Amino acid sequence: MNKKQFIISALVLALLLALVYLQVRTWRKFDWLSFAAATKNIHWHWIFVGVALIYGDYLLRAMRWKVLLRPVKQTTSFRLLPPTMIGFTGLALFGRPGELIRPYLIARKEGLTMSSQMAVWLVERIFDMGAFAMIMAVSILVSADNLHKLDESHHTRYFLTFELAGSLLLSVVVAMTLFAFRIRRDPAAAAITIERILAPFSPRVARAIAQRVHTFGEGLHTIANLKSFLQLASLSVVIWLVIGITYLIVTHAFPQLSDMTLPSVLLLTAGSVVGGVLQLPVVGGGSQLATISILIAVFGVEAGVATSCGIMLWLVTFMSVVPGGLFLAHREHVSLTKVEEESIEEEEKFEEIG
Repeated sequence: MNKKQFIISALVLALLLALVYLQVRTWRKFDWLSFAAATKNIHWHWIFVGVALIYGDYLLRAMRWKVLLRPVKQTTSFRLLPPTMIGFTGLALFGRPGELIRPYLIARKEGLTMSSQMAVWLVERIFDMGAFAMIMAVSILVSADNLHKLDESHHTRYFLTFELAGSLLLSVVVAMTLFAFRIRRDPAAAAITIERILAPFSPRVARAIAQRVHTFGEGLHTIANLKSFLQLASLSVVIWLVIGITYLIVTHAFPQLSDMTLPSVLLLTAGSVVGGVLQLPVVGGGSQLATISILIAVFGVEAGVATSCGIMLWLVTFMSVVPGGLFLAHREHVSLTKVEEESIEEEEKFEEIG
């Protein structure tokens, strides 16, 4: 771990410890018996269904990457599945430093450059953000009346905020789409413009962001035509719908949460995604805290049940890939620690060139 990674990890750890302390102060009367009972009464067959759906989601992600590679490389989804699952295993075990294992392994396996797969990775991130934002916005706006029907004592003011967030998310999706089309037309000009705007604040940051914008613009050329765009958009929406359905299934594994609806669990998904920014290797942190907090504060779920559910959601949606990923890494003769270091080195070379 280099100095930069150590500092970031230390800051994340400090922030997570502060959040945990605040939660402990809130839960002074935490009922451990309730937590144990909730965990004991889980319907485990739904948990296994959730894990199966998440594994299916990795195949969908491999299919999407195949579409993005189409202009430069003909490959198959099943060929891309091992590096996809190994990459997400690295993310689960190493945290953010393992994020680039997937593009690095795909580049190595398909004989492509790391820079080209960094571009694909950035485009994939944008499709993920756009698809999730659109699903959340539509869900909030369509289901607003049902959400308001929840017990008044459970802070219905939150749902006014969610409605506003839904409208803002739709606006962001439209703005992102227009911005992407503008960058695709001339990535170099867009990068220069952004660097010029940001340079007075921090030349180094401006240069780094401009490089990312240029890479993203070049990556957009991996979208060969309208057909490819529609395929990518459809796959992205399906990927996040499957994740939402997985959240629904896992929450329904708890008898106390069997009345949760898809719009409700999508709010949990959103909280988990935002909280996931603060993740430590293996133990996670932010994702579980965000999910547990929403269950308690918004839906009025008992702390013991909420804690058990939050941990189970994290295990199913984030950590369940590890056994399959380690098996595939062994079969593909991949050392996770080695490829993590190599992927970071490749990223640093890429940024130096930029």
